Amino acid sequence: MALVESVSRWPADLRQRRIAALVASACALALVAAAVALTEWLQLNPCPLCIFQRVLDLALAALLFAAAALIASRAARWALAAALLVASGGIAVAAYQSWIQISPPQLSCGPAAQGLIERLVAWLGEQLPLLFLATGSCDSTELAILGLSLANWSLVAYLAFAAVIALLLRAQRRAA
Repeated sequence: MALVESVSRWPADLRQRRIAALVASACALALVAAAVALTEWLQLNPCPLCIFQRVLDLALAALLFAAAALIASRAARWALAAALLVASGGIAVAAYQSWIQISPPQLSCGPAAQGLIERLVAWLGEQLPLLFLATGSCDSTELAILGLSLANWSLVAYLAFAAVIALLLRAQRRAA
């Protein structure tokens, strides 16, 4: 019961909210760095949905950093609300990719597909290939950690981001 009460009051003050937003921002950047490192070290072939999740992680990092910088103002609520939308989009993309990985083989995505996400990722891959070049298929599970694919782990991360952002939004509303 004490744990529930302490979580319901967290983050209580301005400093805790700023630190939480900064830590979440750093975690989003760390996910991108880990994805790039794993891709290079293990010669993985990221798919367009993997790359799109990197874009979402970078957007999350920027929005959470902005929220931390603006935590004392109403603008922080807008940055947090936008971050919650991005995290929700990440949940949807990671869940979809996880579903593709366990579904029949006729469902897939990849460089040959030309949806909006694939076109965006292809353009980004031309601009910054080290970070955004998609060379794989979304139904591939080249790496599993503790029995979960990277898409599954991404889903877990987005759920955690959404929970932290929701707590920060609630704290911002209480402080207003």
